[in-house]
Amino acid sequence: MDQSEKDAGTLMALMLDLEENRLPRALQILDKVNEGGLLSDRDIDFLKKVYEDSRENELLVERHPEYCLLISRCLSLYTEIITKGLENEKHP
Repeated sequence: MDQSEKDAGTLMALMLDLEENRLPRALQILDKVNEGGLLSDRDIDFLKKVYEDSRENELLVERHPEYCLLISRCLSLYTEIITKGLENEKHP
């Protein structure tokens, strides 16, 4: 199996996970912090895992720049969650 076949399988799995798990979970957390809620330990663990996974997949994204916009938007969403969560911590 060559690199492009491996990448295609990995990208398919990542897109499925994004659609079925990560995006719904991120939007749920965003709603919570937008309503003034605080990030739970579970939320923080989720955000850490997303960050760690993004670091692990940097080379994959470099090989497939067509995914850069999607990844940028996802990272903006996670940044928005973290920023709002920190604001809520400071001003409960």
